[in-house]
Amino acid sequence: MNDFSIVLRSLRVRLFSTAVAVASVAVAVALLLLLLSLRESATNVFRRGSGNAHIIVGADASPMVVVLNGLFYANPPARAIPFSKLQEIRKSFPWAWTVATQLGDSYHGSPLVATESAFFEKFEPSAGRPWSFRSGGSFSAPFEVVVGSTAAAIHQLRVGDEIVTTHGAWGSREGGHQHENHPCKVVGILDSTQTAHDRALFTPLETSWVIHAEEKREKGHEGSHEHLHVEVADLQDDEKLVTNLLLRLPTREGSDASAAMQAQYDRLRRDPTITAAQPAQEVVRLFAIVGSIDEILLAMAVAVLVSAGIGILLSLYNSMEMRRRQVAVLRVLGTSAARIFGMVLAEAALIGIMGALGGIVLSFIGASIASAVVEARVGLVLDPTPTARVMVAVIAGTTLLSMIAGALPALRAYRTPVVRNLSSLG
Repeated sequence: MNDFSIVLRSLRVRLFSTAVAVASVAVAVALLLLLLSLRESATNVFRRGSGNAHIIVGADASPMVVVLNGLFYANPPARAIPFSKLQEIRKSFPWAWTVATQLGDSYHGSPLVATESAFFEKFEPSAGRPWSFRSGGSFSAPFEVVVGSTAAAIHQLRVGDEIVTTHGAWGSREGGHQHENHPCKVVGILDSTQTAHDRALFTPLETSWVIHAEEKREKGHEGSHEHLHVEVADLQDDEKLVTNLLLRLPTREGSDASAAMQAQYDRLRRDPTITAAQPAQEVVRLFAIVGSIDEILLAMAVAVLVSAGIGILLSLYNSMEMRRRQVAVLRVLGTSAARIFGMVLAEAALIGIMGALGGIVLSFIGASIASAVVEARVGLVLDPTPTARVMVAVIAGTTLLSMIAGALPALRAYRTPVVRNLSSLG
């Protein structure tokens, strides 16, 4: 019987304690891998999802809130930008393009984005990747709707379907009544962009303006059962509200940077009636804030892994008390103390390897679940699969930690007195 067979037999004899040690290592490794891969994947997704707009303008309290609400649809913006301010910003500089959006309405929990046709022509949801349509095309008239890929899957929408949108977020206290007088027709289904835009629906600004203008005017004629009909041409400037304005500055061909960026950004920031933000910069700030939480979670994961190593130490150390006679017999049969030491270390290493492999499997399962939940709720497509390099490093590190934990039990086995532990056999 060779040394490896002896090690395997020893692990099988202590099957329960071995399984517990392997499971504890697997959980710790899975937690560590999930935190590392999810953090990296989330950072990449948010950076990608900020699109090709250089600046986004809103009326929310802070630049980060403007970005989260205006581009990632975290919540409907709290305040709107007047039409006069919209026109003023557009005329203030020869922008490469500008796109206005209005948020606030929804369809069964999916945000409804009222915008302009330039949103699909100029804005790229992921820099360098323009929009593409799975079926149908862009809207060309009020009360037409383009549906993101995730929203289309969730609500089972197809080109030609009619939908009734809802005022405010679905089920919110701020609203919830449906715009039954203005059903919208689905004219296009978008391909996946792997951004938050996938869970949204898009309609012309005029759709939202007309609906809300009619509701506002009807409130002024309470008691009358007659429905007021508003045409686009009848809209007043105070009824043409937007919540965000996406701006891109002129750049040289093949470059994403603009020499005028800082000057224009600073000029917009000095306007007290609006809040300007650079999406890419705010995403970096967001993860700088989240980074401190990540460090705490990673420290907890490492602590769990270390505790798993302590579990291996205790399991092997306690087993040596029951295995002293076995060690003594092996010594009598010619096995050197160094080989005994090596076999105990090999047991610890095998526990670490099995735990690491189990942890990788668990991390894949956890990553799939987390990715599905995030995509369904936020629309962001995460790919939290750890790289081969990370997996090899984790397996090597876990094995090394297990061998360090097994060093003390191995030293005890190495020093086991042969005569004393064989005396009872005589």
